[in-house]
Amino acid sequence: MVITLDKLSRLMVATGFVAIGFAASPGNAQDTIKIGAPLALTGGLADEGHKQVVVWDMWLAKVNGAGGINVGGKKMKVEIVKYDYQTNGTRAGQLAEKLVTDDKVNFVLAPFGSGHTKIVAAVAERYQVPLLACASSSESVFNQGLKYLFGTLSPNGGVTTAVVKYFKVQVPTLKRVAVLGRDDVFPKSMAQGISEAAKAQGLDVVYDQYYAVGTMDHSASVSAIKAARPDWIYVTGYTQDLILVRKQMADLGVKAPIVSMMTGPAYKEFTDGLGNLANGVTSSNWWHHATTYKGVGVWPSTQDFYKEFVAKNKHDPDYVHASCAAATVVLQDAIERAGTLDKAKVRDALAKTDITTFYGPVKFSPNGMNQERDLPIIQVQDKTIKVLNPPEIKSADFQVMK
Repeated sequence: MVITLDKLSRLMVATGFVAIGFAASPGNAQDTIKIGAPLALTGGLADEGHKQVVVWDMWLAKVNGAGGINVGGKKMKVEIVKYDYQTNGTRAGQLAEKLVTDDKVNFVLAPFGSGHTKIVAAVAERYQVPLLACASSSESVFNQGLKYLFGTLSPNGGVTTAVVKYFKVQVPTLKRVAVLGRDDVFPKSMAQGISEAAKAQGLDVVYDQYYAVGTMDHSASVSAIKAARPDWIYVTGYTQDLILVRKQMADLGVKAPIVSMMTGPAYKEFTDGLGNLANGVTSSNWWHHATTYKGVGVWPSTQDFYKEFVAKNKHDPDYVHASCAAATVVLQDAIERAGTLDKAKVRDALAKTDITTFYGPVKFSPNGMNQERDLPIIQVQDKTIKVLNPPEIKSADFQVMK
């Protein structure tokens, strides 16, 4: 039975699938590398999903503009097949399987977030398809013995330990920490990590609770935090969660010398949504455009990527843009080193990756995670992002919240 594009579209609507991109094939099937991408382009993670599309389209244009990827001496054009899973984890898994079994993609790019990456990784592992994850940093996703999952973000653990050390130096009177985390894979991991790191370094965790996904009123938690009188308030979640918590903190008069929201200040949407209320909020970050890396790929340096991104999008890139762009660079490098589209051989090439890109060094640990490095700590000052640490890219001193 031949299914036309129109029939397929009707079938997908009937079954709840929404296709958001059938890229025109740039050549015959055997001349095209197909990469699948289940994306959250509607629903709660739509802002993050669109960031992935922006940089993957940038990479695709540069690669195909240069004739494609060199596979064993033959240039092959690239097609990215995209579906919108509407921020529904179950649908993410279903569409990942469709990409592999129906669309016959060679490789897969993971969606935003550790929770949805974990779901898609199970599919990729079952079919032994290499999966590049650019927005998942929770060790729980990678510590499952998976062989086909590789991630460009460094582990959460190194991030939380470093930020506690930094603020203990900046605020010597720091004693009491309040932690409010979203009960979801990545935000929960960060909340657990900061609580453990704070206790390990002699701080008192005076509030340590989680809120359910979809919570629209944090006033009870915020009031309890106020009563605990913390020196440092640390909140995890996604952009809209953090905006709501910060607004309710202001409404209820909740203040502390240090307010961190992981990873709100990294995103333009956070500062745009809060205006002056964003000032003073800090966060850890996995990348900043002030770095000066040079390496392999379609962007030879950090500045090359930064300049092209700003020219096309009229604002600075954040770590999600950079990490997701780097994932495609890493995949291209592995394909070219393997000299084939054989999935097992490309997987082996990924495991041996030891390169520097515009985003920084990429070398995968045995569990598939990028190895730890000194990552930026940032703060919103006058509604712009300032780098507090490390010293080599520092652009401002830490300002205590008032």
